[in-house]
Amino acid sequence: MTRPSSAEPAPAPTPTSPPPGCPAHAGPAAVALSGPEFQTDPHAVHRAMRRDHGPVVPVELPGRIPAWLVIGYREVHRVTSDAELFPRDVSLWNQWPNIPDDWPLLPMVGRPLPSIYFTAGEEHRRHVRMVVPALEGADPFETRGHCEELADRLIDAVCGRGTADLVADFCEPLPVLVLARLVGFPDDEGADIARVLKDLADGGPEAQSAHLRFAGHMAKLVAAKHAEPGNDITSRMLAFPEAFTDEEYMLDLMAITAAGHLTTADWISNSLRLMLTESEFGDSMARGRRSVGEATTEVLWEDTPTQILAGRWAVRDTRLGDHHIKAGDMLLLGLGAANTDPLIRQGAVAVAADASARSGAGAHLAFSHGEYRCPFPAQEIAETIVRTGIEVLLDRLPDLGLAVAAEDLVRRPSAFLRGTTSLPVRFTPVRTSGEPS
Repeated sequence: MTRPSSAEPAPAPTPTSPPPGCPAHAGPAAVALSGPEFQTDPHAVHRAMRRDHGPVVPVELPGRIPAWLVIGYREVHRVTSDAELFPRDVSLWNQWPNIPDDWPLLPMVGRPLPSIYFTAGEEHRRHVRMVVPALEGADPFETRGHCEELADRLIDAVCGRGTADLVADFCEPLPVLVLARLVGFPDDEGADIARVLKDLADGGPEAQSAHLRFAGHMAKLVAAKHAEPGNDITSRMLAFPEAFTDEEYMLDLMAITAAGHLTTADWISNSLRLMLTESEFGDSMARGRRSVGEATTEVLWEDTPTQILAGRWAVRDTRLGDHHIKAGDMLLLGLGAANTDPLIRQGAVAVAADASARSGAGAHLAFSHGEYRCPFPAQEIAETIVRTGIEVLLDRLPDLGLAVAAEDLVRRPSAFLRGTTSLPVRFTPVRTSGEPS
């Protein structure tokens, strides 16, 4: 995948004026975090933002809610490295009086809740002490075996017809089916959980009801594992010696599953999109000069699934990127933009100067950074799902090709998550995995 060019940036999304009495953005006009530009060419949007605002951008969320989008690599590092000044403590938010109960981004931003993702300080570390060992207990060989079995099952459903939509038929269901097994769900609940999580991530009118359905699934799972523990993440959490409430178990499981599902699905689909649309990359793979691992790492740098991550909140008035940040202001982490920050591309982090160098570099921000970075065992699980799934797919259907023009592929309508809504392909029909050759 090519890097952003140094050509003149496209116009930024239309600036808007803050609502009366807004505590943020007294200076520059805010940029609305919506519109087709975020789907068609986010790199151009980021270049325009840097041109007009620098590494920290005043932005506006649905309902004219103000926030700051941090798009500079060094600035993201600063925010995520200073948990005292910029904690993930949503109770600090100065916009709560303006947030309606049905605000579409509320499930993503969160409320003050006792979970690993919505707590700060020692309370957050208490949840980490329980969750991380439970994730580490997932045997990597068993996880790979689950991935191979479930990938084969999904491919068997389409392999005889010669056509498929890889997003709907493979990329989205595979991670949730694997994660469902790992946390302790029976396989037949995976499909509904996938629909719930997609509604949640899209942040549309179904987000609130999806959040309630998601909580219902997790509450039922916790009750079932209390009664009959197994070899799964939920049971290991319940066996942890520190005391937690069932609500805390439920919320932590929701955080684990939501964070791991659609982002992993988009990592798969973005990697397959790269292989199918970039002829130079595809040819290199076909000739054995590049690996699946290099393709998936390229995506984490250039087309990362989590473009924007909410959020951090300023404890006190401070300055960041030549902007005055007020106490209680929300800062959104522009992970996708920070990965393509030209200042770090030209500096020390630009050891990632080409795809082959980047494949061994861990300096990208796809998993965030600092205390709230995606736990390492969760990263390992996601990487196993992505690489194993793609390897099985390419082995079973080696002549995959796009069934539509590359320019007709449509991105998900979200400034926060970057994925493809559909990936239609053609291939030579083959037998199912259980049929004799």
